[in-house]
Amino acid sequence: MLEGIVRESIGKRNAKQLKRDGYLIANIYANGVENINAAFKRGEFARTVRNKETLAFPVKVGDKELNVFIQEYQLHPVNGDVTHVDLRVAVPGQVTNFLVPVVTHGTPVGLKNKGVLVMSKKRLKVRGAIEDMPAKFDLNVEPLNRDDSILIRDVEVPANCKMMDRPDVAICGVIKAK
Repeated sequence: MLEGIVRESIGKRNAKQLKRDGYLIANIYANGVENINAAFKRGEFARTVRNKETLAFPVKVGDKELNVFIQEYQLHPVNGDVTHVDLRVAVPGQVTNFLVPVVTHGTPVGLKNKGVLVMSKKRLKVRGAIEDMPAKFDLNVEPLNRDDSILIRDVEVPANCKMMDRPDVAICGVIKAK
């Protein structure tokens, strides 16, 4: 379980000091839940997010234990480090929008025909309850030839969930190399 501290002061000066000390600034919120301003050790947070089995993961802030998922994050413009993260409490049974990551596996056939695999969407917007949400969408790109793509309508959605993106939008595809 990821452990964090509650931020007493939410000012800029306090945030800069925490960032210098190796902390990641986070906001935790949900409908019907009081907002919590928190900070997590940067390395522990990254390790937890990489090794999670489901979309949501447990955190302990102060004396509260919550099941949360990543709603949004901000990256540093130069070095690409995560500077701020918004965590949303996963309330069981509450229907909301989730951004589910897309993972590809396999080598497309089109790479031999002077093609390049392009990922258009790294996360898909899915509406449903947290219990029905998949941890990720795993796509097999092996059968893709040049000028082929996988569209949102080609992805199987779990029961009680609905894709919120247009069905004709490409997730990934093989294009001609220049």
